[in-house]
Amino acid sequence: MPGFSWEFVFAVLGLTVPVAAALWEFVLADRKRLGYRVQMDTTATDAAAARYAGVLQQMRGTNGAPLKDPSFVLLRIENSGWAPIVESNYLAPEGDPVGIRVTCRGRRVVGMVVTELSRNELRRFFTQRPVTEGQSPPPDVPGLGVVDGLIELPKVKLNRRDHYKVLAVLEREDGFGEDTFPDPLVEASLVGGVRRGRIKKTEYYPFASRPVLVLLAALILVGTVQSLITFTRGDTKAAPLDCAKGTLTLSGSTAFAPVLREAAKQYEKTCPDAHIPIGDDTFQGSVSGLNTLAAAGKKAKPAGGQGLGDRLAFSDGPKTDGRPQLLPRPVALSLFTLVVNKGTGVQDLSLKQVRDIYAGKITNWNQVKGNDVPIHLVSRNPGSGTRTTLERQVLGNRALLAATASDCAALDNARPGRCEVGDTQTLLDTVASTPGSLGHSEVGAATAHEDVQLVRIDGYPATLEGADEGAYPYWQTEFAYTYGEPPADSLAAGFLRYLANEVGKDIIRAHGDRPCAELAKPLLCRPS
Repeated sequence: MPGFSWEFVFAVLGLTVPVAAALWEFVLADRKRLGYRVQMDTTATDAAAARYAGVLQQMRGTNGAPLKDPSFVLLRIENSGWAPIVESNYLAPEGDPVGIRVTCRGRRVVGMVVTELSRNELRRFFTQRPVTEGQSPPPDVPGLGVVDGLIELPKVKLNRRDHYKVLAVLEREDGFGEDTFPDPLVEASLVGGVRRGRIKKTEYYPFASRPVLVLLAALILVGTVQSLITFTRGDTKAAPLDCAKGTLTLSGSTAFAPVLREAAKQYEKTCPDAHIPIGDDTFQGSVSGLNTLAAAGKKAKPAGGQGLGDRLAFSDGPKTDGRPQLLPRPVALSLFTLVVNKGTGVQDLSLKQVRDIYAGKITNWNQVKGNDVPIHLVSRNPGSGTRTTLERQVLGNRALLAATASDCAALDNARPGRCEVGDTQTLLDTVASTPGSLGHSEVGAATAHEDVQLVRIDGYPATLEGADEGAYPYWQTEFAYTYGEPPADSLAAGFLRYLANEVGKDIIRAHGDRPCAELAKPLLCRPS
């Protein structure tokens, strides 16, 4: 047959089945439905810690004797459909006030009380109406009581989702020898209700009626067949649009490394044919990463004006002159912070105090109202974007003083000094273990390190709002650099697109940075 497609047939069935299921369950089956739940059915032995245990223990028979094997049942009656139920809906002879009858087989009903109403207006169905003086006392509430061992409940009007609860106290009947009692039998019917109008036992978490289960099973079958047809056509692609095969080499900023490690891991899960190896020495600083990328491009000499599609370098801030082949793409706004050893007694410094500390004018924390501890500056090696940003934007383009120790472990605890380390994590660990130390770090890594204290500048913490207002100075744009323009279908281009999509942006935000796309000027990617 021309144009016939089994896939089209199953697609139509896949649409029809859930529509039919919804119509049945919410339009037909649930039109008018009376339901009940046995919320508790327990003996005195099992009810020691129950809400109504005290009532059960105090109950006595008509002759004052203790009850035989006493128990109680808590029953909930509810309108479980979407149409209201009125008195005339109950299937009962004319003049019969009883709408529902409950039998507890093997047990005799000692007493009964209505314990909960979903709406106060339902109370009139269970209470006597007052009479004026001179009239005879009103009869019992019509339809409510215990007759011949049966619990009788009146024809209560119930709007959608209305309910009431009945608590009954019972004792074992003479001659009933079974260990456990049968479930209560609840009998009622509605005129025009579904499934012949009989009252239906519902659950706390009802799933679906039997016809709907059949329809759902059919839907699963349709979906399975559709999938098999799709997977066996032979023209499907295994990976999403931005996936590419091969190996991608990353380098550069240690401050941005946590973001890249997680993004690479998630990208490999999404794209099984992509490999992004990351080792302990993958990220060695912004300048080092740019030099590595430039050297790789010079060695590869890509032809036809194309760039490298298998390498990316990340830098805290823009490159310096001398690398004309490297093309920048702003990725995120990174926030940095000063960190101190917790023994310094300092949490806030003015910008002037920070500059005087790094200039060597302030050498002990007691000069800024901290503890009497010499100041030890722990800095990143030259080429670090975090350090370069500190010098440019916090210290006013002033270079750091010369290091006094080649190894931070060799710092003299009794005298001020400065040392350098190669990466962010080492810096944070060194600050945590070195008395009187002050360092600088990316905010996400510093926040995650429990043994260092973040320092505010002029009272402002490291936040995007503070940077936007011009109050917080320690921030920088994170750039991704490529050697030339990478091919659109290359792994480098695909990974950059991944960082800019929703998953990549979530990863960037999770590490305390802000995706450029969320800023007022995404191409500049700097505070507004």
